[in-house]
Amino acid sequence: MGERKAILAIDDMSMNLRTIKVLLEKQFDVRLAKSGQMALSIVDCERVALILLDIEMPGMTGFEFIEALKGRPNAENVPIIFISSHASPELIKHASKYGNVKDYIIKPITPEVLEKKVLAALNMGHDTR
Repeated sequence: MGERKAILAIDDMSMNLRTIKVLLEKQFDVRLAKSGQMALSIVDCERVALILLDIEMPGMTGFEFIEALKGRPNAENVPIIFISSHASPELIKHASKYGNVKDYIIKPITPEVLEKKVLAALNMGHDTR
C-alpha cells in the first residue's frame, strides 16, 4: 500500500467541507479550505493529487481560482472536479473548457457519486470494493 494521496476540498460552506472529509478521509488525506485564497496558500506549501472545487464562493470564484493556479509548480496538471448546486448545461460546458477540470458533481453530494468520480479522476477506479 502506497502513500496516501492528498485531496484539497474548497467550499465556502463548512457543512459541505465536513461531508467531503467524512466521505473521503478513510482513503485520502483531506485538506479543507473555505476560500480560494486559503486554498492557494495550501497549494503553495504542498502537493495535492486532486482538487474538489466549489464554483460560487465569495472573494474568488472557482473559475478565478483555476486562473490563479496557473504558474504554481505544485498545482500544474492537478485534476479538478467542480462541485456545484448549479446544473445548467451552459455552466457545465463552461467548466469543461478548463483543461484540468475532469468532472462535475451536482450538490447535494452523494457518497457513491463522490467516491466514483474521485477514484476515476485519480485513475484509481480499477477496484473500489
